[in-house]
Amino acid sequence: MAYIEKRSTQDGKIRYKAQVKLKGHPIQTATFERITDAKRWAQQVESAIKEGRHFKTSESKKRTLKELVEKYEREILPSKPRAKQENQFSWWKEQLGRYVLADITPALIGEYRDKLLNTPNNFGRKRSQGTVLRYLAALSHAFSVARDEWGWLEQSPMDKVRKPTPSRGRVRFLSEEERKNLLAACKESANPFLYTIVVIALSTGMRKSEILNLKWADIDFKRGRIILHETKNGERRSVPLTGLTMQLLQEKYQNHGRNSPIIFPGQMGQKGHKPIDIRSAWETAVKRAKITNFKFHDCRHSAASYLAMSGASLAEISDVLGHKTLAMVKRYAHLSEEHTSNIVEKMNQQIFS
Repeated sequence: MAYIEKRSTQDGKIRYKAQVKLKGHPIQTATFERITDAKRWAQQVESAIKEGRHFKTSESKKRTLKELVEKYEREILPSKPRAKQENQFSWWKEQLGRYVLADITPALIGEYRDKLLNTPNNFGRKRSQGTVLRYLAALSHAFSVARDEWGWLEQSPMDKVRKPTPSRGRVRFLSEEERKNLLAACKESANPFLYTIVVIALSTGMRKSEILNLKWADIDFKRGRIILHETKNGERRSVPLTGLTMQLLQEKYQNHGRNSPIIFPGQMGQKGHKPIDIRSAWETAVKRAKITNFKFHDCRHSAASYLAMSGASLAEISDVLGHKTLAMVKRYAHLSEEHTSNIVEKMNQQIFS
């Protein structure tokens, strides 16, 4: 609600102090010489607050989204666990970078959220709702920092933007026959590391980037552990090392362990070997194995699915995969339930047959 208060200054002049009070928002005040100016200002501010487009600070009227994003990329992004939001911010800069922050409304962001959903990416594929959600989350955090730390905004326009509902998550795992065929194809690959890499992925659930960036210093053969220092959620993680994975890594260390600190070295760069690129070898192996609709990341889903079907709880699967919450592993709950039902069915057949 807006209030106009008539005041007299010490030199006898009349001034009109306008106040806008709305629940959940700081009081806005301004003083004018004419009552008509005070009323007009109060109406505009009240309307802007209700529509989510009011930003009190003068910085919001002179700073553009491009400036906000570039400052965030320079000062905040390098400290995040995995600075992989460059493409997301590039898109926002390209689309809205010229706008001053005071003109970026929830409606404007909603318009470009829909554009993001309905336009193909650089590979010609439509973006998933999960991808769009990550784009919005990146921008939202940048706005929050600008509001809380830099004082560029009074409130974030993202607070009133509807977020897409992410899908339940993909669950594609290899059948026993598919697994055998894939491993056989990987053994025959011209890439000498592919078989070991895929075995690690299927047996541990490690991400592709985590495997390819492994160093011998990360392997503890005595304790049977792989120590991941850099993970997606920023927390160090210990991965059990056992069975065939242990055997393959021990053999590789004995034969080539001193050649490079990286376990799976690729081309030599200025700072030593870079991790190997397995994309072509992987695609060839999948094609030879006659497996459809299967990505490398699905090896991680396969490992989680095998754990679920082996009786592991959701908490145990989450711990192995390195998730902070159970939400990401709930997609495997039905596999655990199906496996439990099969066990109960077998038990009933044995005791009541």
